[in-house]
Formats: sequence, structure tokens, C-alpha cells
Amino acid sequence: MTYYRSLLFAYCFLSSFISLVVLTHGAGSIVFDTYGRSLYGFDIFVTTIDPSSSSQAELQVTDGVSVNYNGYFPSSPSSLLSLLNYSCSSQENHIDALVYVTERRGYSTIYLDLFPSLSSPSNRREILELPPRLHFPVLSLLDGRSSVSVKDRPSLSGDSLIFVSTHEPSPYPRQSWAAVYSTHLSTGATTRLTPNGIADFSPAVSPSGRWTAVASSGERGWSGEIQELNTDIYLFKTSDGSARTLVVEHGGWPCWADEFTLYFHRESSDQWWSVYKASIMIQGDAPVLISIDRITPPGFHAFTPAVSPAAPELIAVATRRASSQFRHIELIDLRDGRNAYVEVTRLTTPTAHHFNPFFSPEAGKIGYHRCRGSRNSGNPPLFLENMKSIVPDKFSLLRINGAFPSFSPDGRKIAYVSLPGVYVVNADGSNPLEIYSGNAFGTAWDWKRNGVIYTSLGPQFAQESTEVDIISITLSEDDDKSEPPLIKKLTSGGKNNAFPSPSPDGKWVVFRSGRSGYKNLYIMDSIEGESAGIYRLTEGPWSDTMCNWSPNGDWIAFASDRDNPGSGSFSIYMIHPNGTGLRKVVQSGNGGRTNHPWFSPDSASLVFTSDYAGVSAEPISNPHHFQPYGEIFTVKIDGTEIRRLTHDSYEDGTPTWTSSFLKPSDVAESLQGVAFCRFDDCHWLSLQNQINDVLNGTICQVI
Repeated sequence: MTYYRSLLFAYCFLSSFISLVVLTHGAGSIVFDTYGRSLYGFDIFVTTIDPSSSSQAELQVTDGVSVNYNGYFPSSPSSLLSLLNYSCSSQENHIDALVYVTERRGYSTIYLDLFPSLSSPSNRREILELPPRLHFPVLSLLDGRSSVSVKDRPSLSGDSLIFVSTHEPSPYPRQSWAAVYSTHLSTGATTRLTPNGIADFSPAVSPSGRWTAVASSGERGWSGEIQELNTDIYLFKTSDGSARTLVVEHGGWPCWADEFTLYFHRESSDQWWSVYKASIMIQGDAPVLISIDRITPPGFHAFTPAVSPAAPELIAVATRRASSQFRHIELIDLRDGRNAYVEVTRLTTPTAHHFNPFFSPEAGKIGYHRCRGSRNSGNPPLFLENMKSIVPDKFSLLRINGAFPSFSPDGRKIAYVSLPGVYVVNADGSNPLEIYSGNAFGTAWDWKRNGVIYTSLGPQFAQESTEVDIISITLSEDDDKSEPPLIKKLTSGGKNNAFPSPSPDGKWVVFRSGRSGYKNLYIMDSIEGESAGIYRLTEGPWSDTMCNWSPNGDWIAFASDRDNPGSGSFSIYMIHPNGTGLRKVVQSGNGGRTNHPWFSPDSASLVFTSDYAGVSAEPISNPHHFQPYGEIFTVKIDGTEIRRLTHDSYEDGTPTWTSSFLKPSDVAESLQGVAFCRFDDCHWLSLQNQINDVLNGTICQVI
């Protein structure tokens, strides 16, 4: 063992003199995975409502490019066009307008679509000749900041667009950047309506435009919730954010039926998500709560309500019922005391999930978003999606449809896992090849031996004693697909050996192992594995994991919960390969998570995933994510210059950094028409848990 320690000391001394081709480039690329995002294929659909009819007609109103969601029908399209300095034909009264969120430019932004009125089909040709879409350029820059930010839940109040954005950082780590803003459409002037240091979600403007209701944790902030956020309903003046008042404790996703009636959702004490009605009054400038009534009974989940002042007793909700595995939109008809439930989407698309309903101003139409394809569309080809980089002169930013990506040293290939399966693909996203069919996670290429990839064979997220081992996969030369790759097992005993990362001279591999009863870091020979000797790098009753060896050889970065073992909170540390120089690089507040560090090509920075920016939307408004947070950040290795790269409400993770600069023209991306629809609704909305509780007598209610 002393022999291996001596070799590592010598290696650390010599590594600074190693010249690597990978460091000769000035720019690079960061590639990361977003759980499920590549399979969404969201478009906005509209259904004409007739509560007395058993059949509904559905129309797709967005264009099938990228993902489109969270729509809003303006009450006066012609007034909106005038504000945008757009002149229309005499047939403007036969135009419907849709404001919605789209991600077609590599980040979320807000679009306006024009389409023929669903209620007035006359003069259709003239209407179709109008430009079909107008972009809001006023939102390209907000307060002079980058346009890369979450932009969500748009609505209109007079001459202003009200929306959520994450373009201003929170002053506190592990707190959301989501805040409500108002942008005047004619001048572009933008006002922050949310107080500094506070996060607001899901804004809804009252019929008069005087008040805006939001879901907010207030000064409590976010404490790591992954299902229902710990939010209350606040009201403030839409004009300037003043008179902010807490009106309902425990609630989210507010909507207005009239100036004194709000609907919202919450998870009830009986564990069912339900819709509630809040009656308020205004005393001077102070909203006052009068009463709260539960609208939906136990026995099914109901959430994300919508209502129109034109029909205040018609409530649209998303539901999960025992009779369907899918999230559907229903109408609750409360007129004349009916309390009737009318199915909307199960009749037209029974095997699709439908999200976040919204009404047209006259309450004659209801919109929502769903995947535009079928769950039976098969597996999509791998593709890379160009994302908007905040520093395009430094690196490009791409999302990959695969987990744990890593680049070959020459930048020409990407290895990734599909859980199960390990694949290799060209750097432009073309020609994917499965090289191992079993379940594996983590990939890393050998720096010196061509075509050698390291990975972890076995289940992810497992205990210390679980059988997981490091293997090397040697690809055949000249991309000969007929010759199977050579697979070699490098560890023995299967004590959760995972996350291999080779040294830049190709002699060593650092990895984590649970062989001591705790997950610590070890170093072994890269060719023969631990049979040729093994060196323990870290030691302690905690978890050190997700390690990455710097290209210059000086450092090994890793994630660790050593600050609070077993808590689930991880920080990023660095250590020299000889076991000296341990230091913390970045931590996400108290109890936060910073994971999957990967060095920049010059070894001066790290890219990682973290909940440093909290959450950006109510989790129930999205498909399933194991954790509704996780953005991609970079940081200098001295812990300075933390920079957020991604802004979304998804789970971004497993980033990698290569010296190769991938331009948009280098990438064989194909987003238009992607409609594979293989994603789950929120797992915690499954009714099986509630059904089991009823059968066991723990919940006294009828399913």
C-alpha cells in the first residue's frame, strides 16, 4: 500500500507538467440531462365547452415546435395588437389570441399566437394570411439582464403583461429566484411586484386588474419540499405590488371567479388534493378573508383550478381518479346547486396527461397543454438540444436525451446511459450505438487508451452493501459494430463501487465504494483494477461520491454529506489525489444539495447541479420529477463566481464539460414534431397509496 501511496505523491508532483491537447482550446461545451424533458412534446389544445354535451371537439392551437405550455386567452386581441404597434385587417374581430410559454429558442420565453376565431369561422382565408405568431421582444432583456430565465404563467392586466421570471438572483442560497413582474407592452418598462428576498408562484390577476393573487412561502422561504410547496395565498396591488396581504394560509394556484372570490388547491388533511373556495372582502386597501369552503370531496385528486368571471360557477380542474391512470381535465358545474362533474379530455384523448386548464374570456372554450403525440410512438432518437448560453463566447450549452454523458478525449464521441443500457453516439447526436445492455450509471472515458469507457454496473441509488461494480468497456476499432466491445470487471465484492473517473495520465481510476460500511473514495489501477492494488483516499462515517479527476491531475472533486451524514444534504469538496488539501468548494445553504461536479477543461472551474436556486414552479403543475429542482451551475475552484446556467422548473443533472466547442450547426437536433410522450404524472399522485390506506382502515372515506 505504501508503494501506491508513493506513486500517487509522485504523480501529483508531475501532473502539473503534463501537457494535454484538451487544454489547447479556448472554448468548450457543457452538456447535461433533464429528466423526462425530451419526451414531453407539449402543445396547447382548445376544446369548446358545452357542459350539457357528452362529446367535445379538440383543436391544437400551437405549432408543434419545441414545447408550448401554460396558456392564457387575452380578453381583447385587437387591443393587444394595438399595444404591440401591429395593424390588423378589418377582420380582427374574428381573431383569437393566445399568450403562452415556449422553449423554442433554447430557453423559456413568451409568445403571442393569432389564429382564426373558434366561434366565428367566416373569412378564414384572410385570417390565415395574417402572421401566425408575434414574439414579445420586450422580454428579451429584463432590467438589462440576460434573457435566459424562467418565464411562466403569463396573463394580461390592462396594458401590461404579468408573469413569473427568474432573471434576478435571490440574495440567499437555496431560495427560489421566482418573482412576479409587470411589463408595459408599449414601453417595455418592467416592474418587480414581488418583494426582494421573497419568491412568488402562480400569479392570477383579478377581473378588475386591481389585485394579483400568488402562492408564496413568504419570508419562510423554501425548505426542500418536493411535492406540495409550503405556500400561502397572498394578494397585492397589480400596479406596484403594494398592500401585500396574506389572505389564505396553506394554498396554491389561485384563480379569480370575481373580485371577492378565489379558488385554490391544497393537499387536505385526508391526503387528497382538493379545490377550495375563499371568500374575501376589501376594507380600504386591506383584503380580509371571510370564509373558506372545500369544493371537491375526498376520493380523487383535484388541483390547478381555473375559472372565468363570465361563468363564475364553472370551475375547470385537473384530476386523478382511480378509474384512469392519466391526468384529465374536468368541469365542475356549480350552477343552481348542481355540483356536477363533466369530463372534458378523457372523451377525446383518454391515454394522455393534460395540464393546467384555462378559460377563454367568455368561458366558451377551455385550453390546456398535453403531449401532441402518443404514448405508443416508440423510443425517440437521441438528440442534443441547443440551449441559450449566458456566455456563448466561453462555452456552448446543450441538453442531451440521456443521463451521465461524457465526451471522448478528442471530443468526437459521447457516452451516456439510458437506464438501462450504455450508449455511444457521435458528438452531433447522430448514430447512437448500444455498447452494454445492462443497468449502469456514470460514464468516463480513458484519457490515453482509445475507446475505453468506465461505468458502474448495477442499480443506482442503492445502499453501501448493494452489488455494484466498476467495469471498463473497450470499443472495437474503426467503429466496427459487428465486433462486440470487450468488458472487464475492475472491482470485486460488489460493495457499491461506482462513479469511476480516470486520471489524465491513464494510470488510475478514482471511484466511490461502500466496502467499509460507508461510501468513501478509493483509487485503483485503471487496467487491472483493484487486483493490482487499491488506495483509500477518504475515510469517515459519511458518503463521499460522484468523483471527478481534474484534467491537470491536481484535484479530485466529489460530493459529500460529511457536514451532516445521512441528512441527504451534499456539498462539493476537492482533495489532492495523495489525500491532502481537502477543502469545501460550494454548499447550497443549510440542508441543500450540490452534486455531480465535473471539471472545466482548464481545471479552473467546476460545473455541477444543485438546488441552490430552489424551485421555480409548483411541482404539481409539471410531469413527474424525482426532485422538482436541480439547475446547472458553474463555480471557480476557489468557491467564487457561482453562476447559474439553466432556468427551468425541471430536474437538470449529470453535467459534463468538454474542450470541444459544439456550435448549433454542429448538432443534429430535431425538436419539431418530437412527440414520444413517455413520461409519468407525479408519482405521489398515485391513488394506490390512498386505496391501501382505506383498505387498512387508516382513512375513513369512500373511494
